[in-house]
Amino acid sequence: MYKILLLLALFTTLSCQSKQEQKTTVNPEVSESNTTKKTNETPKPTDFKSYWYSGKAEISSYTLKQSKYGTIRDGEVVLIFVTEPFSLSKQVKLDRPQTAGTDQVSVMKLNHVRKFTTGIYDYSILTSTFTPIDYKSHPFTLKSTTSIQEWCGQTFTQLNLDGEKYNFKQFSYFESEGDDTRELAVALLEEDLMTRIRIQNGQLEAGEIAIIPSTIYSRSSHKKMNASKATISKTETQELIKYTVTYLNLDRTLTFDVENQFPYKIMGWTEDNGDGLVTTATLKASLQEPYWKQKSIADEAKRDELKLKH
Repeated sequence: MYKILLLLALFTTLSCQSKQEQKTTVNPEVSESNTTKKTNETPKPTDFKSYWYSGKAEISSYTLKQSKYGTIRDGEVVLIFVTEPFSLSKQVKLDRPQTAGTDQVSVMKLNHVRKFTTGIYDYSILTSTFTPIDYKSHPFTLKSTTSIQEWCGQTFTQLNLDGEKYNFKQFSYFESEGDDTRELAVALLEEDLMTRIRIQNGQLEAGEIAIIPSTIYSRSSHKKMNASKATISKTETQELIKYTVTYLNLDRTLTFDVENQFPYKIMGWTEDNGDGLVTTATLKASLQEPYWKQKSIADEAKRDELKLKH
């Protein structure tokens, strides 16, 4: 009788363990389902802060097909987006933002690095744009600089916001351009269209607006920089938001393909100057990295991840 009772107790214990194991097996599937659901949910506004103030930059590489000298050239673009503390008065990155008080403003910095080859020699172009995150209080980009290096020489252009105007400075090796200092009526910069897309959760206001064309366009066409009327239109699919920017007084049209979900990455763009050749940039790879800390030989592996050739 004792043995029978013992066997019954053992069977009951094993049965309970089996049920517990079955219960444990089901739970991970429920948890995984919940995780998937959260991943597919519409990002909350707090995602902007967690993404852009994470202590990392977003680095994206693009295959470039550049129109230059009557043909399409192979090249590469790298877009580096990062937030930084910026001085309103000096218009430079702050070394000690904690002591800057009301002089500090948070900006979205975009370094746009473009490289391509023409025959035996190459071009290297870097544009830096600084657009306030709080665009309602600071509606215009504070500063934009462009340097262009090629085997003939180099040029440097800088615009600084000063109230209702931009202070414009340009230094060029071309006699017809030379050194130039003047004022431009304040307007949207073509350079800050991408920063605004990122700051405003993929949105640009459609309609007619005054835009100062990009320095790259102005220098390549040897046209004086001034604001020009343009229209911005928008089409949208589940995957992409496409913006078309058409200048009314210039033979220039741009398109931007934007990821239709947070963080609204730039998937590619085109530049058409009416000569039958269209410049295109198509996304290759994208990473979030604190690149300013990654200086060792081992860190060069990140270049392979970004599929960089230049």
